[in-house]
Amino acid sequence: MQQTEYLIIGASHAALAAVQAIRMHDQTGSVTVVSKDDALPYSPTVLPYVVSGRSDPRRVFLRDDAYFSQHNVNYLKGAALCALNTDDNRVCLTNGDDIGYQKLLLATGATPQLPPVPGLDSVDYHVLRSLDDAMRLQQALAGARQAIVLGAGLVGMHAAENLAKAGVQVTVVEMQPTVLGGYFDRAATSIIESVFTAQGVRLMMGNKVVRLAPNPNSKGEKRGAQVTLADGTELVADLLLVSTGVVPVIDFLAGVGVATGRGILVDDTMRTSVANIWAAGDVAQARGFYDADVKIINGILPDAVEQGKIAGMAMAGDPALKSYPGGVPLNTYSFFGQQAVSVGSQSEGEVALQEVDATRNSYLKIVMKNGRLTGIFGINVAFDPGVMWELILRRIDLAPLREKFLAAPQRTARSLMSNTWR
Repeated sequence: MQQTEYLIIGASHAALAAVQAIRMHDQTGSVTVVSKDDALPYSPTVLPYVVSGRSDPRRVFLRDDAYFSQHNVNYLKGAALCALNTDDNRVCLTNGDDIGYQKLLLATGATPQLPPVPGLDSVDYHVLRSLDDAMRLQQALAGARQAIVLGAGLVGMHAAENLAKAGVQVTVVEMQPTVLGGYFDRAATSIIESVFTAQGVRLMMGNKVVRLAPNPNSKGEKRGAQVTLADGTELVADLLLVSTGVVPVIDFLAGVGVATGRGILVDDTMRTSVANIWAAGDVAQARGFYDADVKIINGILPDAVEQGKIAGMAMAGDPALKSYPGGVPLNTYSFFGQQAVSVGSQSEGEVALQEVDATRNSYLKIVMKNGRLTGIFGINVAFDPGVMWELILRRIDLAPLREKFLAAPQRTARSLMSNTWR
C-alpha cells in the first residue's frame, strides 16, 4: 500500500490551490494528487469553448507534468475515490490502488444532476462536466441540425450559444420563468433573453419536461430525443444536452462518519468532522457570508481557490492561516459579445441604484446595507468583479463615498483598493 503525508482527491482549482499552500510551508512532505480524469488538471469553465472549437483540448491544462515534478507531487490520473476508511487512514481507488494518508483533502467536486424524467434512460443525451463530455459533445455536433438544451443555468446557456454558433437550431427548455434566475432579476434576464432570441435561439421558459423518447427521425440510430412538455408540446432534436444542475460527489462517504448535508460540512478552516480530513471546492458546505449560521455550497472558481488555499495552509500547519470569511457568489458570463456580471446577493439590503437601457443592452443594479455593498450586477457595464467581491468580503464602509460610488462604481472601487489594500 502506498503511503503519503498529504493526500488530495481531485485536481481542479481547490486541489491546486491546496498544493501551492502546502508547498509554501512544507517543501518536503510527500504530496499525492488523485484525478478521476485521465488528463492533466483543467477548469470546467473552459469546456463550452472546447465544444465550440475555440479552445484546443490539448492546451487547456492548468498545470503540466513539469509543475508536479518541480514541486515533488505524485499526480495519479484516471482513478476516482471509491471507498474511505477513516479508522486506518486509507482510501481505495477505482484502479485498485490503496493509499494511506496522514492528512486528506476531499476536493471531489460535483457531478451532473439528472432530472427524474421518464424515458431519460432510453435516449442518447449529453452532459457537460468533464473534458471527455466536451469531446463527446463536440463530436456529436457533426451532422446535428437541431438541439434541445434542458436547463437555462450558466452551463446550459453557454452550451446553447456555442451550439448556435456552430449552425445548430437550438431550443432551451427551462422550468423557471427566466434564464439565469439564480443570478439576475427579471430586468436583466430580459436583456439576456432578447440577445439569445435575436440570435435564433428558441427559449421555452416555465416549461417542464414530462417524457423523453428516442428520436423517431434517427433512422434506427440512438441519436437525440423526442421531448414532451407538460403543456403537450412535442419537440424533436438529434442532439439533447441535459444541464439541470449539479450535486456534490459524496457517495463514497456513506457510513464513514464524515458529517454531510448537501455537501461535506466544514468549519472555517475547511476541516470536516473528522480531525485529519478537510474538504474544499464544489463539494464543501461552508459558512455563508451573509448568515454565518447557514452553511452553503458556493460553487464558484474564486471560492474554490480560497477554500483550497485555506485547507492547504491548515493541513500544513501554516501559522499565517486565516479563517474562511464566508461564501459570496461571483459569476461572470459572456454571451454573443455581451458581458454580464453577478456579485453578491440581491436580497441582502436595499436597491441603491438600478439603471436599465434595453436598447443598448445595458443594466446596472447596486444593493447596499448599512452603508456597505452587498451586491452588484451588470450587463455591459464596466466594473471589476474581483474588486467588488473584496469590497463585500471586507465589509468596507462606503457611506462616506456613497454618491461617488453610485455615480462611478469602477473608479471609486479601484481608488479604494489602491488606498486600502496596500
